Amino acid sequence: MTRPEAAPLAAEAAPSGSADAHEFELFDLRVEVVARNDAKIYCGAKPGDYFELHGEMLILPPGQGFSIYSLAALLPLLPAKQRVSDKNDWMSSDAEVACPDPNCPTRFRISRLGVRRFKHAETTAVPIRAAAPVGETGEP
Repeated sequence: MTRPEAAPLAAEAAPSGSADAHEFELFDLRVEVVARNDAKIYCGAKPGDYFELHGEMLILPPGQGFSIYSLAALLPLLPAKQRVSDKNDWMSSDAEVACPDPNCPTRFRISRLGVRRFKHAETTAVPIRAAAPVGETGEP
């Protein structure tokens, strides 16, 4: 998959949609560890540790790791946070996820950074088909 450049994110901005029906937009995300500096952390993170998600690519700063257990707790939420959601949806307002270890006080703050545009044909081999009417699958 090619990695297009992200456009900066204006305050409260959302992907604008595309004039080209074969393109779509996703938010780039930053996931940052937040905790009190004096907190006893069990997941191996430090406050300020982070990773970014650019499209489907997870980017870690050089020399920094991230717990696979913490990542497993975050992964189901990230594709939803990359997409536009209704302003009243909890996915639009809630930005922190608790560490999966109940004894660890860390939280992971998910922030939207910018918008990146993708071309359908560069992200999948499946062609775009006309949408079937609601209740029909379009399968023979």
